Amino acid sequence: MDLLGYDMDCVKSEKFVVFDEKKEHLTMIVDDHTVYRGDSGELSGFPSCADGFPYLEESMRREFHYSDIIRRSQVNLAKEVAKTGSGCRFNCGMSFGVHVGAPFDSIKGLRVMVGTADAVFAPNLENLEPLPEDFDPTAVIKEPVPEAVNNDPFAVNGHAKVEDNEREIVLGRNVHTMCLEVTEPDADDDVTGEREAYMASILARYRKSLLERTKHHLGYPYNLDFEYGALAQLQHFSINNLGDPFIESNYGVHSRQFEVGVLDWFARLWELEKNEYWGYITNCGTEGNLHGILVGREVFPDGILYASSDTHYSVFKAARMYKMECEKVGTLLSGEIDCEDFRTKLLLHKGKPAIINVNIGTTVKGAVDDLDLVIQTLEETGFRHDQFYIHCDGALFGLMMPFVKRAPKVTFKKPIGSVSVSGHKFVGCPMPCGVQITRLDHINALSRNVEYLASRDATIMGSRNGHAPIFLWYTLNRKGYRGFQREVKKCLKNAHYLKDCLKAAGIGAMLNELSSTVVFERPHDEEFVRKWQLACQGNIAHVIVMPNITVEKLDGFLNELIEKRAMWYNNEKIQPPCVASDIGQQNCLCAMHK
Repeated sequence: MDLLGYDMDCVKSEKFVVFDEKKEHLTMIVDDHTVYRGDSGELSGFPSCADGFPYLEESMRREFHYSDIIRRSQVNLAKEVAKTGSGCRFNCGMSFGVHVGAPFDSIKGLRVMVGTADAVFAPNLENLEPLPEDFDPTAVIKEPVPEAVNNDPFAVNGHAKVEDNEREIVLGRNVHTMCLEVTEPDADDDVTGEREAYMASILARYRKSLLERTKHHLGYPYNLDFEYGALAQLQHFSINNLGDPFIESNYGVHSRQFEVGVLDWFARLWELEKNEYWGYITNCGTEGNLHGILVGREVFPDGILYASSDTHYSVFKAARMYKMECEKVGTLLSGEIDCEDFRTKLLLHKGKPAIINVNIGTTVKGAVDDLDLVIQTLEETGFRHDQFYIHCDGALFGLMMPFVKRAPKVTFKKPIGSVSVSGHKFVGCPMPCGVQITRLDHINALSRNVEYLASRDATIMGSRNGHAPIFLWYTLNRKGYRGFQREVKKCLKNAHYLKDCLKAAGIGAMLNELSSTVVFERPHDEEFVRKWQLACQGNIAHVIVMPNITVEKLDGFLNELIEKRAMWYNNEKIQPPCVASDIGQQNCLCAMHK
């Protein structure tokens, strides 16, 4: 067999392995299956475990990136294949073939196909530049915590003295120190294919880093458990849902039929009839909040915005963008809105309409505002239903609450104006997206005709991702109400497991009754925080238990945290932080409150 081409598009792997098990013959393995053996000359499909491949020691393999091979010389690779008794592994993202003679010592050449280029090289093994001994292109790039940036002119060597009780802010890494430069292709790139090979190598490395980071993702509310392979066939189309979802524009490559199907599903969930609602698929939860607050402002141009101090930052951004007067309302220890403080703030502005943001799950503590108590407080302070507008920010828990017993019901049968959720959070989607639903009679205050589109403009963004509605439609059809109910139950159960384990280990922790957000003392080491991608605020951090978070992953996190704490607090000079003011004395396990 002279040449075996294996199309990477058909394989869920970026690795090819070529090795000689007994230092006699050449074998090529793709995705843990032997696909070519030099002594047989025929294609084989038996599992490589029959040849002991899984038991081959990692130190016995040599590993390269294709771009480095290209930039050096193809003969280098041939030499490495010829001289290595245990083998070579190739990371690449294109078709690959090997032209071999059966025994290792009689290899005549190596053939690599890149695009339409087909290069055969016969190695001259005498005058070759060896690869550096420390060359390890597949090593995961470590991201150490950057030094604190300090602009204090009195600082010594760029560092200011930090008081013992003051947390030093560590700014994020300057992205330009790790940017992937865009350069002009060489004149002969179409022939050599070097640019394609280089980019394929970059993408392979990036994919590997994503796999590594995904393993340690705990602090942000993204469901990473999804599979959309069936939708890959649509990625060749520029699908744009510009304009109103319910009015087809002149641009024909859209997915409005999927978008409206998704909107109908959510309208049923929140009990609003088809002829009574309007909505659209947003680019993220922030856009849903910006739209909900904007509708409220259009309905009540002189209204005052009320939002609790634990509200997502996008709501306060909306107030700045729309030049709205905003009252920040206090919160209870749980993180939910303090309706007594809300009452006080309302009475200060009784002559003006109220626009209220109600949190269906706060950002840090996962607290759910009591919608019924908010409405009751409005009514008791003299606000009629035509004098206030309520937007419900349900970015994460808006899709979980309908399936939680004893949870306050979010429904348009109550006097609310809009609800928004994120699509990439609990649902799970490879791109950020969201859903915004409001009452149809409210949208007329915002909507305008646009002749250029042959549609109406009532959205925040003009062009809108037409792929996102298809992804959401696909998941909603696969899981349905019962599927989401199972996932909600799993998340809440695992969240309680994590909270109980933390407390059993002597770590202060809190979990709100209707939440899957476990709040606990902030880890002492920022490197640990970065590794597990924990979201922190002051002395607390949190883990948000999503459908993709398993007990095994939580155990791994717990074991490492317990091990690290034994190192951080091995003397009396450094003690775990007191979190009583954040989560209550009953949940704090510091030296004072144990």
